[in-house]
Amino acid sequence: MKTALFVLCLIGATAAFGQTASVLPNYVQPIQIPDHPQHASQHDLAPPQDIFEHSDYTYAKGERPLADFGMHPSEPEPLGDIARTFRIEHASAKKAAFVFEKYVAKKY
Repeated sequence: MKTALFVLCLIGATAAFGQTASVLPNYVQPIQIPDHPQHASQHDLAPPQDIFEHSDYTYAKGERPLADFGMHPSEPEPLGDIARTFRIEHASAKKAAFVFEKYVAKKY
């Protein structure tokens, strides 16, 4: 019953689409690109605007050592130490209770 209702709806939808398809014009309409008569021209820039009206803005040139900011560069950890740590974590990780191995027939 469900299949018959589905087929009936499908046939009705195609018939409804077939009735509206003839409304489309059958002549070619050329593409018209809109014309923009205003072109970019060179002129003076706008006057600068202060976006920090009520705040003090200061800047300085030069370089300051990193120690002035309370940060100390850290030494990179050797890759061997990272690998050993990873190996220890991997060995102590929880293992799966059930391992599913799919049988694959050998082809000769």
